[in-house]
Amino acid sequence: QVQLVESGGGLVQAGGSLRLSCAAARRTFSIDAMNWFRQTPGKEREFVAAINRGGSRTDYADSVKGRFTISRDNAKNTVYLQMNSLKPEDTAVYYCAADQNRGTALSKLSSHMEFWGRGTLVTVSS
Repeated sequence: QVQLVESGGGLVQAGGSLRLSCAAARRTFSIDAMNWFRQTPGKEREFVAAINRGGSRTDYADSVKGRFTISRDNAKNTVYLQMNSLKPEDTAVYYCAADQNRGTALSKLSSHMEFWGRGTLVTVSS
């Protein structure tokens, strides 16, 4: 059963912006830490951003710091990734993931995630 569904991916020119959403069909969403990861063909899945259950703490990969913003709306069971100043190297399939065991903490390890979405493709042209 699909519990996380990403949306908002697409084609954008370098320097542009895109907002990804992840809708969660999970009763525990409000107490889960949430993460965004991304992956390109032949590459390992890499950490992008994380947010704790209350939304008061965030963490970002160095490659996106200052350009991406993760946020959540627990009333809507949705986590967002606002991506600004996009670069061609940001091109990837973006996945949201739920960390059920670290609601008040943060982790950037994919092995800590219990649930994954199917992903949404972001393509940044030069």
